[in-house]
Amino acid sequence: MPTAADLAPYADFVLRDAAIPELPNHYRGKVRENYDLPDGRRIIIATDRLSAFDRILTAVPLKGQVLTQLARYWFEHTGDLCPNHVIEYPDPNVLVCRRLSIMPVEVVVRDYLAGTTSTSILSMYKAGRREMYGHRFPDGLRPNQKLPQTILTPTSKAFDVGHDEELTPAQITGGGLLTAAQWEEVSALALSLFARGREMAAQRGLILVDTKYEFGFDAAGGIVLADEIHTPDSSRYWFAGTYAERFEAGQAPQSFDKDFVRSWVVARCDPYKDAVPEIPREVNLEAARLYIEAFETITGTPFPLPATDRPVLERIRANLRPYF
Repeated sequence: MPTAADLAPYADFVLRDAAIPELPNHYRGKVRENYDLPDGRRIIIATDRLSAFDRILTAVPLKGQVLTQLARYWFEHTGDLCPNHVIEYPDPNVLVCRRLSIMPVEVVVRDYLAGTTSTSILSMYKAGRREMYGHRFPDGLRPNQKLPQTILTPTSKAFDVGHDEELTPAQITGGGLLTAAQWEEVSALALSLFARGREMAAQRGLILVDTKYEFGFDAAGGIVLADEIHTPDSSRYWFAGTYAERFEAGQAPQSFDKDFVRSWVVARCDPYKDAVPEIPREVNLEAARLYIEAFETITGTPFPLPATDRPVLERIRANLRPYF
């Protein structure tokens, strides 16, 4: 695996923006640029922007390429289980996909009592709740403990209210978000995808702890996997070799440090109130190294470092010229 020093040539090889005037219907997300083509295809360009605390903190070299290629790895290894939105990859940072009607329910699959957000089962369990997402949890569970069975903890996509809301299957079907048949199908698909991910992660010495899936409907009403799958940004991974010992000792499991930059910022300011100091070059390079480590550990293959003979956006423009 490359060291941060090995990645020094990539310190300024970053994709902060991907505005391409020749492409239509541009929508700029937090970290991705989207273009909707008239024929129903969508071009998604993954930038290197890193978002946290409701703001863009920095741009991490190679982040967009790592996440695009890692999602590609998983899409290609799960296509037999569930159709996905992928059409082609004209560039290492770019996905061309089918435009879908996104499902108003985000499906989170969990194998362990873990998490840090307000909608995580660990946070709610610590607060004394035992009924969550339509499941009954026994007393006496410890943080990061394996659950008796794999569970689904769906949330609303919350397009209007701004944050995800906890849902139960009864609320999903009773509230008309999905029909009973649609919820049954998407539940089976999510559990099947998670089982494949868990099995493949175990072969790499990893535990796939939990993950979120976004699904959409195609023009015929079929359910299609969208967004990304099993990346460190959408999933929690622990290292299997140290899990048991650390759990017995009451220690947090060893995991990919995807919050490296976030932790650096929090140690120096209140990012919700203060101006964030400029992220140093060496911090961005270490973050890049951690993303690449995740890719290589999960896939078991070396990360293909790109040539630096021309800027990333120039390369992307050349590869997308057939779409102009």
